[in-house]
Amino acid sequence: MKKLVSIFVAAAMLVGCVAESAVEPTATDYAAKVNPKIGSGGHGHVFVGANVPFGMTQVGPTSISQEWDWCSGYHDSENSVIGFSHTHLSGTGCGDLFDVTLMPVMGEVPYGRGRLGDYSTGFWSEADRSKEIVEPGYYSVPLTRYNILAEMTATERGGLHRYTFPEGEDAAIILDLVHGGCWDRPEELYAEAVSDTRVEGIRHTYGWANYQKVYFVIEFSKPFTSFVPESEDNFYYRINFDTEAGEAIGVKVALSSTSLDGARLNFDAEVANADFDTVRKEAYAKWNEEISKIRIYGATAEQEEIFYTGMYHMYVAPSLFSDVDGTYRGADQEIHANPGHDTYTTFSLWDTYRAKLPLMTITHPERMDDVINTMIDLCDEQGWLPIWHLWAWDNGCMVGSPGIIAVADAVVKGIEGIDAERAWKALETSYMHDMRGGRYRKQYGYMPNDLQAESIAHDMEFAIADAAALEVALKLGKSEEAAYLEKRSHSWTNYYDPSIGFVRGKSSTGEWREDFNPYNASRIANEYCEGNAWQYTWLVPHDLELLVELMGGREATITRLDELFTADTKMEGEDVTPDISGLIGQYVHGNEPSHHIIYFYTMLGEPWKAADRLYEVMDTMYSTEVDGLSGNEDVGQMSAWYIMTTLGFYPVESATKEYVLGVPMVDAAEIDVEGGIFRVERSGYSEENRYVQSVELNGKALDRYYITHEEIVAGGKLIFNMGAEKKCWY
Repeated sequence: MKKLVSIFVAAAMLVGCVAESAVEPTATDYAAKVNPKIGSGGHGHVFVGANVPFGMTQVGPTSISQEWDWCSGYHDSENSVIGFSHTHLSGTGCGDLFDVTLMPVMGEVPYGRGRLGDYSTGFWSEADRSKEIVEPGYYSVPLTRYNILAEMTATERGGLHRYTFPEGEDAAIILDLVHGGCWDRPEELYAEAVSDTRVEGIRHTYGWANYQKVYFVIEFSKPFTSFVPESEDNFYYRINFDTEAGEAIGVKVALSSTSLDGARLNFDAEVANADFDTVRKEAYAKWNEEISKIRIYGATAEQEEIFYTGMYHMYVAPSLFSDVDGTYRGADQEIHANPGHDTYTTFSLWDTYRAKLPLMTITHPERMDDVINTMIDLCDEQGWLPIWHLWAWDNGCMVGSPGIIAVADAVVKGIEGIDAERAWKALETSYMHDMRGGRYRKQYGYMPNDLQAESIAHDMEFAIADAAALEVALKLGKSEEAAYLEKRSHSWTNYYDPSIGFVRGKSSTGEWREDFNPYNASRIANEYCEGNAWQYTWLVPHDLELLVELMGGREATITRLDELFTADTKMEGEDVTPDISGLIGQYVHGNEPSHHIIYFYTMLGEPWKAADRLYEVMDTMYSTEVDGLSGNEDVGQMSAWYIMTTLGFYPVESATKEYVLGVPMVDAAEIDVEGGIFRVERSGYSEENRYVQSVELNGKALDRYYITHEEIVAGGKLIFNMGAEKKCWY
């Protein structure tokens, strides 16, 4: 595939040309290896546009289509643009945001989203994707309908645009406040011109993020000739200009969730005196700094492209949510003063607690304390740790209570800046909450399928959360609470039916689901969430020993595990979700409940089987194509799995400090850690010598299947000695 992350040399002002490069590649230019278009096709749902790592703003194109594959506003299959919005999600299974959309136009246009192929229905334009430039921190594309070149870059809380117009007295930039489209509905939309160069306003909507309030300040590089509301409901505003051929109009935008004063403060701090090209270079440098925290050696060009793009996709979120003075809007919808740390949002926790957040405890401990303290603050504000927090609203998407797992993992690993007792209070409040079927676990010891939708999925995720909270209780010496959590962490055993070897729905009277079918993945009247009994039977990363006991021993368990990968790939039932993708037998790599399962082979004493399956997934489920992800990016989790598997270890069980060893996929890797550099090497690898024979940590043989968090962050060297023999090396 031709790389779409291009460094172009031709200067450009009009359609038919491209924008000039702002960055010269160097030997340490890891950002140049990023291809932001990976995952922009298929079901990847990644954001394509300009942003900085963990930024509040994501500035990029939004298309006409509003179907599932356009959750980020962009899909490689469609080249329509209705405008350039300042907030987007990346890799999610649902859409929202698209706040404060700007669209440059020429002439009179109809106002509306429009229909593909018919310019008379809206102000949209086709984009010339052959001249599109996408690189970390910068996006540009020519709009063919208007002969306008659109460019954009970003700061943490702002966006900078540069629109190069043809000559005309009818040039304009439309401010579109409605086009969240089907994803949300407007409550309050308003903008006003406060001078002949500045517009201010608010976008308040209800959607996946209810009560979402976005305040904005927009400033233009030249005075506009008029500011015209184009609809009584404040959906559209036309900002008119006279332009000469090749004239570039700059636009500076800043956002805030708190108030117009907050947006003005962010504007003054980040974009008021900013130069477009300078900000572009700074954004690129910020990405390069983050992406280079892990470096790989001896990789193929394709491996490098996937790996560094994965690092890029990981750091789109969590997203900064507080203003420059630390003020933020809480989940209680109150405006809170600076709590002493940056506040974040976009917590897709059911996805990211598994590998992305644990990886950040290694690479970003200085940021993780702010992330975790944000979660604890959210518990104070809303009464439970976050589930899927988005712009001051927890949409409750997915199952279980994953915020418990994320907080517990950071506390157990000793991330500095987190008050362990305050964190414990949030954990206890959340695991004792009656919401999401919690009351049934107290009453029955499990969630009955006649009382709770997706009962097995909810209960098994809660059991993982209990096991994570248990580790914190043990660390803090809370023996009574630890005993309670220990018992509850095994609640999933109520569903395990030894007569069939699967977890199976059970009613409040203790009766098994009669019409059981392990291939049933229906979204209607089913106990699972985005899966079936094949995957959920293995959703016990904290309890493998007990699963082995119930399955009849290690050999029987390995046989069942083998069957998972050789079973028919069929999915049966009504309305099966497309999230179930990337199948090897009934192993589903495109969705998170399967992500730990391959590493069970290592834990069960047959690491060569883990190696074979890990090689298979890396080779078949990831590529440099636009559909190069086997499922949604899921706010970085799909890439985090790839990155950690490349390094040769994975956090199977959260909040234990242990990472299970697999097999490294490159000759060497270096991770910047608190203690210096942690280096991973594979020695003697070839196509024949593909299996681990022994492992050394800092020159000494490692006689266990895992490495600890302390050993990694202290710095040192981990060597995997490779050979052809299929053996258990520990």
